[in-house]
Amino acid sequence: MPSPITVVSVNISEKKGTIKVPVPVIELNELGVAHDAHAGNWHRQVSLLADESVQRFTHAAGRSIKYGEFAENITTKGLELVDTHPLDRLLIGEVELEITQIGKECHGTSCAIFKEVGNCVMPKEGIFARVLKNGLVKAGDAVVYTPRVYTALVITLSDRASRGEYSDRSGPKIEQLLSSFFEAEGWKYAINRQLIADDAVVLADLLNEAREARVDIVITTGGTGIGPRDITPEVVKPFIDKEIPGIMELIRFKYGSLKPNALLSRAIAGVMRDTLIYTLPGSVKAVEEYLGEITPTLKHSIYMLHNLDAH
Repeated sequence: MPSPITVVSVNISEKKGTIKVPVPVIELNELGVAHDAHAGNWHRQVSLLADESVQRFTHAAGRSIKYGEFAENITTKGLELVDTHPLDRLLIGEVELEITQIGKECHGTSCAIFKEVGNCVMPKEGIFARVLKNGLVKAGDAVVYTPRVYTALVITLSDRASRGEYSDRSGPKIEQLLSSFFEAEGWKYAINRQLIADDAVVLADLLNEAREARVDIVITTGGTGIGPRDITPEVVKPFIDKEIPGIMELIRFKYGSLKPNALLSRAIAGVMRDTLIYTLPGSVKAVEEYLGEITPTLKHSIYMLHNLDAH
């Protein structure tokens, strides 16, 4: 049975660059920790460090470390915080935190413990969060860790495949490539795959459902050409709030310079509320080519949509 996750110390400093001092309780509000120097309207409102990290540093430094010396607001035990990811959540009593950053740039000689010891664990193993729900936190409080589960919808549009005349191959390929992306990032995920005819009404219904469910990524395959049944871009465009033209422009230029027929693709990409949406051609080879350019941008795109500074 996993060890319980608990708060072992809560800490405050009134001036940046100084160690924090343990206090009986801290109040968290929409700006972070009340009366703390690092509170504000930004993505690093609350800093956290695991006692596991503190103990490793203590052993390496040969010096006793007090909670708060690394300038963390909340010290926890029972969870390797460095193994969490942005957009995961921590529930501490009534307080809900959303993780926004893992580690940070080391401030070097402007950091109190770095000036004394010559090293600091916070830049590598500390994490930062923003407050979603206000409340009080104190030592001894239980912590519930909830990893974010990323959701994706893959839609294959094909009259013939939907009638069973041949197997859908591009949809499963998208699912495979997306799974590889999520697993490489260490993210939990769920992928739903749909096979439909080239039907504008059915596609629009699926897009409406995805928008309301706030699915993270929607990828269609098929229907991006110029044939009479190719309707995907026309159906998708009204759902897009912000278009992302650069990705598809690059792909058409890159592959169209080698194979002129690739220039006939009318694929588009954009943002539907807080869902990323991409329309791909209907062949396995095209799916591999397109996702080869799209997947390197996915992490940064998701973080941007959730107002995280990934630079």
